[in-house]
Amino acid sequence: MEVHFLTIFPDFFECAKAFGLFKVAIDRSILSYYVHNLRDFTKDKHKTTDDTPYGGGAGMVMLVEPIVKGIESIEGTYGKQFKILTSPQGIKLDENLAKEISQKEKLLFIPTHYEGVDERVMDYIDIEISIGDYVLSGGEIASLVILDAALRLVEGLLHNKESLSEETFENNLLEYPQYTRPYDFRGETVPDVLRSGNHREIEKFRKKESLRRTLLKRPDLLLKHNFTDEEIKLLKEIQKEIEEIIRRLT
Repeated sequence: MEVHFLTIFPDFFECAKAFGLFKVAIDRSILSYYVHNLRDFTKDKHKTTDDTPYGGGAGMVMLVEPIVKGIESIEGTYGKQFKILTSPQGIKLDENLAKEISQKEKLLFIPTHYEGVDERVMDYIDIEISIGDYVLSGGEIASLVILDAALRLVEGLLHNKESLSEETFENNLLEYPQYTRPYDFRGETVPDVLRSGNHREIEKFRKKESLRRTLLKRPDLLLKHNFTDEEIKLLKEIQKEIEEIIRRLT
């Protein structure tokens, strides 16, 4: 995967590549990582990248010309890119979108700032992505969140494919609870089934707890999940357990 950032804060991205998943991917030659200073594509001595909006109003708007010149320069040198604009108005990032992005060979991130970008920039991008219904001071962090979510799905980077298939949001279920040593911590013990060696019962326990967690924490995800007969049976067991708790409390 090849990734580019067109930004007014190049040092932010230069620092990020030295740590964690990004560094591992770069060291393994899975990721080619390039940072471009948006100010290099301005035309005035102050290297201006924003201006006041036509029609008045609060805040500043990022200029169309430096962004488009930057895109054209990068694509002229490195070839066609899948261009991502970070914005709270974009499509909300989820696991399916991360998978789609992970299949792209070349990505160009354009982090937004201030009140956003000149609307004419939209003619030059491929997708507008939001990482949630809140506003950040800039799109740099959002760009790295999107890249991290996609990069970990690139084949060959993470060794354990089984781990990927069982993680939260895979198949629209939250991941089951995990335990490690010690067995007993201040009176809280690991469920015995996980120490039983009975793989069938362990799998059943994990599936049931995954369903329980999703029901209690993110019931909206269950509406997107394709249930097996076994999962429906487990949900009914959970329902009976909850009803019994309610009965005892009333």
